[in-house]
Amino acid sequence: MSTGWTSSQMQRLKELSAGPDLLSSLYPDPAGRDRAFQEVEKALVDRAKNALLEVQRSVLRPKVSRLESRLCEILTAMGFVQVSTPIILARGLLEKMTITADHPLFDQVFWVSDKKCLRPMLAPNLYYLLKDLLRLWDKPVSIFEVGPCFRKESQGARHLNEFTMLNLVEMGLPEEGRRERIAELAAAVMEGAGISDYQLVVTQSEVYGETIDVEAGIEVGSAAMGPHRLDPKWGIFVPWVGIGFGLERLVMVKEGDYNIQKAGRSLTYINGIRLNL
Repeated sequence: MSTGWTSSQMQRLKELSAGPDLLSSLYPDPAGRDRAFQEVEKALVDRAKNALLEVQRSVLRPKVSRLESRLCEILTAMGFVQVSTPIILARGLLEKMTITADHPLFDQVFWVSDKKCLRPMLAPNLYYLLKDLLRLWDKPVSIFEVGPCFRKESQGARHLNEFTMLNLVEMGLPEEGRRERIAELAAAVMEGAGISDYQLVVTQSEVYGETIDVEAGIEVGSAAMGPHRLDPKWGIFVPWVGIGFGLERLVMVKEGDYNIQKAGRSLTYINGIRLNL
């Protein structure tokens, strides 16, 4: 009877970025499997060492950082203004997003004091800016931010406590054509990320109600539109569209990785390459 990798062998091969064909290999007996594992592990370690040298010599920047730069270039070329807002968020701004003590997201928030937390999302700060920018700039007002967000997520294969969000918003649009605009913006980001196989799926969100999610095997982004029930709290009364993406998830999908930890900020990986070689 044929046999596959042990659980520890499988874990090691995944850490070394073995492909699906290799992970599904079968062998006539455990002894043959173990001999094959030694050969395969050595080959993957050699490949990883060479990849690390390539990072030092020519790649120089992590995949997420390169993706961030590419998307910033795309969006500014489309007329979006990049903004940079504080990472520490006032509790009152979070409450305006309906995230109070009885909200499911509340327990995922990293609090730094009774009244301040590490932002779990970019939207509160963007709302805060837009109430003034709508008064000062010609419409539509198109802005975006890329930056770290923090949530007490389970540290599984698809979640990070610290992750990088891209959030872009256009306010002061005609009500007609908002869904089409969401599709255009999603297409621009997904093309920039090098991902062509994705779908837009209508679903429900704990904050926004109905959303349009971008799914590419896993959810990589989520869009909403207004006027929305949250808007009056911010003094906003115009139609808008907004869409947010997790950059580590985009990298994970593009690279075909099993574990999002490889794409995130890490002491274990450099550019997705494990250092324990």
